[in-house]
Amino acid sequence: MATATTYTLRRLAQRIQALTTEARELEQQITAVLDAHAPQLLQRHGIGPDSAAALLISAGDNPDRMNSEPSFAALCGVSPIEASSGKTRRRRLNRGGDRRANAALYRIALTRSRCDQRTRDYLDRRTAQGLTRREAIRCVKRYIAREIYHLIQQLDLVTQPPATA
Repeated sequence: MATATTYTLRRLAQRIQALTTEARELEQQITAVLDAHAPQLLQRHGIGPDSAAALLISAGDNPDRMNSEPSFAALCGVSPIEASSGKTRRRRLNRGGDRRANAALYRIALTRSRCDQRTRDYLDRRTAQGLTRREAIRCVKRYIAREIYHLIQQLDLVTQPPATA
């Protein structure tokens, strides 16, 4: 019995090591592609290769929904939706949109809330105004979506072939 358990644990440890190595290699490949095609995304604070790739995939899969910055925010699921009732005026999270892009924006927002003083100040200011932390994070995600939309638009200008006259 002990031999079977030891063998199984050894095989599991080898599998974990193999998968960890494969994950590192894939992350290096993704980083290399992003460095070649979208280096300005990786230069922004809090945007890692996984988040940048998720946002670019979302934008690339839906080029018809990239008409404006608010439409990109709706695509990512961070556009505010009015949820007022009676005298209570509030906005809630948009449950639509690409959930992977929304998750990427959330990771960026959390990273910035820990490491970026401007984001911490903004969150403190919004919570002092009466918003919950969740609502303040939603606002931060909206600002990040705006920033990323402009970066992606610059990419489109650079990567499209020049128009022939």
